[in-house]
Amino acid sequence: MSVRNDQLLLQLRPEGEPTLDNFVVGANRELIDRLRAFAGSDQLYLWGAAGSGRSHLLAALARRRPSLRLEASQVSDDIEIADDALLVIDDIDQLSAAAQGGLFRIFIAAREKHIALLLSGPLPPLQLNLREDLRTRIGQMLIYEIKGLSDDEKTTALRHYAQQRGLPLDDAVLRYLLLHCRRDLPSLLATIDRLDEISLARQRPPTLPLLRDLMSETRQTEIK
Repeated sequence: MSVRNDQLLLQLRPEGEPTLDNFVVGANRELIDRLRAFAGSDQLYLWGAAGSGRSHLLAALARRRPSLRLEASQVSDDIEIADDALLVIDDIDQLSAAAQGGLFRIFIAAREKHIALLLSGPLPPLQLNLREDLRTRIGQMLIYEIKGLSDDEKTTALRHYAQQRGLPLDDAVLRYLLLHCRRDLPSLLATIDRLDEISLARQRPPTLPLLRDLMSETRQTEIK
């Protein structure tokens, strides 16, 4: 499958804040369009594997309107949120029993107080280990799966990111990254960042031998 560069929007790191414009879209165009239209008391649940971009999207939307953004560990049984605001919670599968009760009460009050909800987790609603009434409420939200990038899309995104850094990477380096590194995009981009740093520090071109050295040194550090 061929992928045009303009079909992907690339997150700039570390300078750029998470936005909808710098998210790598891939097959998630409908989701991104829906998030751009997010308004009023909308209720959306996003799910996807670790590294799929859930946190990026939640942070991006939280910046667009008054919001309360919480990690699961920060949610309490007496959670409160202002009228007409947005409540954003990531990793809802990790909510404590008390926190689940607090979120359920927010669901009850959401319509009257015009509260919008944006929640995310690693699984579809029916597979979440949550109390039944809360799982039912989440299942009634608008639900989107964040779809992973294909290898072609990852390759295009990585090449474009490297070019933005002024880092020439040949196809052998990109293939090695996809075969031997963690395959989620944040990890792949972090490896390119590190390769760039080592290339400059050692005055060596960012070739496959240098990448192999980097991966070997990383593994040795993890073992120690």
